[in-house]
Formats: sequence, structure tokens, C-alpha cells
Amino acid sequence: MSEHHTYKKIEMVGSSKNSIEDAIENALAECNKSINNMDWFEVIETRGHIVNGAVGHYQVTLKIGFKIASS
Repeated sequence: MSEHHTYKKIEMVGSSKNSIEDAIENALAECNKSINNMDWFEVIETRGHIVNGAVGHYQVTLKIGFKIASS
């Protein structure tokens, strides 16, 4: 095993009708289906969609870091 680790990060957008936290969880759950070794996330943007003067969806942009398997 290497004495160092190499990471890659991707940017994803999650959404939820309920909360910012649910939007984060939704994005991570979808990424977990195809990305191994996820290690951290960073919320870089928070926004929402307005419907009839109220929140329609919460939206968050995440950077998700994962370790390269061979490192």
C-alpha cells in the first residue's frame, strides 16, 4: 500500500422539496450508486426554486472527494 493517497473531486447538484439537508443526502445517495471511496463533501452553493412565492425545491451544489482506489 502506498504511503500517500490521491483524490479526485467532482461537482454534483442535489435537490429536495423538504430541506437543504435532504438535498445533500439525495446527492450523496445518488453518487454512492456509482462512485466508490467517497471521503468528504463541501457545499459550495445553495439556492432554490420558487413556485408561487414559496420554496419549490432546495438545491445545493457539492464538491465530493473520493480516494483513487490504487493510491
